[in-house]
Amino acid sequence: MTDDMLHVMKWHNGDKEYSPFSDAEMQRRQDAIRQWMSSEDVDAVLFTSYHCINYYSGWLYCYFGRKYGMVIDHDKAVTISAGIDGGQPWRRSYGDNITYTDWRRDSFYRAVKELTGGVRRIGIEFDHVSLDYRRLLEEALPSVEFVDCAQPSMWMRTIKSAEEIELIKEGARTCDIGGWACVDAIAAGVPEHEVAIATTDAMVREIASNHAYVEPMDTWTWFQSGINTDGAHNPVTNRKIESGDILSLNAFPMIFGYYTALERTLFCDHASDVHLDLWNKNVAVHEKGLELIKPGARCCDIASELNEMYREWDLLKYRSFGYGHSFGVLCHYYGREAGVELREDVETELRPGMVVSMEPMIMLPEGQPGAGGYREHDILVVGEEGAENITGFPYGPEHNIVRN
Repeated sequence: MTDDMLHVMKWHNGDKEYSPFSDAEMQRRQDAIRQWMSSEDVDAVLFTSYHCINYYSGWLYCYFGRKYGMVIDHDKAVTISAGIDGGQPWRRSYGDNITYTDWRRDSFYRAVKELTGGVRRIGIEFDHVSLDYRRLLEEALPSVEFVDCAQPSMWMRTIKSAEEIELIKEGARTCDIGGWACVDAIAAGVPEHEVAIATTDAMVREIASNHAYVEPMDTWTWFQSGINTDGAHNPVTNRKIESGDILSLNAFPMIFGYYTALERTLFCDHASDVHLDLWNKNVAVHEKGLELIKPGARCCDIASELNEMYREWDLLKYRSFGYGHSFGVLCHYYGREAGVELREDVETELRPGMVVSMEPMIMLPEGQPGAGGYREHDILVVGEEGAENITGFPYGPEHNIVRN
């Protein structure tokens, strides 16, 4: 192998690009992890997940079978990217960037070693690094002690800054636009995928028109009809909507790595009395949940109180998941601030700056009266006194029986 085939290099092609976050905001995030490092006697952290690298650098990588990282020590912050990405990681990173090549399989670990020379204790994401990944890190960094930085980082991310909340509100507004596009596309005989395409296209165009230089990537829609509504995350199919079908909208705009969501139950043309009864009961749970989200409320207590409503109607057995979750750097393939989920086993107390959803769902199996999945979903920003609902699209039978 010739000497000119470099394994690690700086590929700084072009200038830094637009970010919705100020330098002060990005510095705040990096300084927060450094404060944790100082308190825990950690020399550096190596982030490897989509959500952490995006949160601390502003850059969202494309995995495609390669490894990516970000090293933050007490003096520098550097993202590590593959040569196939060119200079885009440098342009999108707050901080420095180095590139590794494909010439050898250990080039990524060479880059890590270059950036962590002399460290004794290094933080890695225990919930992201596989056993094989860790073994290779141990070989590259012998005699280094690994400590978990995933949990501390998660708790930092649960409290949103003013700039994050502004971006999340922009996402919620974009959700509403997607919702109206969805309603316009619904009609008997229209396939699910056509409704989803119309919804996604409306959101992508809105994102592209409202940011100076955005990568309009990963915005998506799940739109389900009939039996397909039984799962909140069921993929879009080409099933055609039938008159009287229960429908489920899941609109997800992605802006700079931040996902927001609008989820609604709808019906095509009409709904039976049994369907209306179940729908209204789920709406009642949703509205009660909206009232319960406030600073000082515990996630588990919210879940328990809403369980009682379902229990009174003998519907608790049809509940399919928790009542809500934290928002931030999140997508369907990365990220979750699991410490803030509205579930019976999560005792976290809601605090100002947290952003959470309220999204109760019940699912009645096929063959039963009122069969289908019912779900409403709003996003709330927890403040000092209460919570602000930033979702504007209406819910319930009065608004979402669609007759086109």
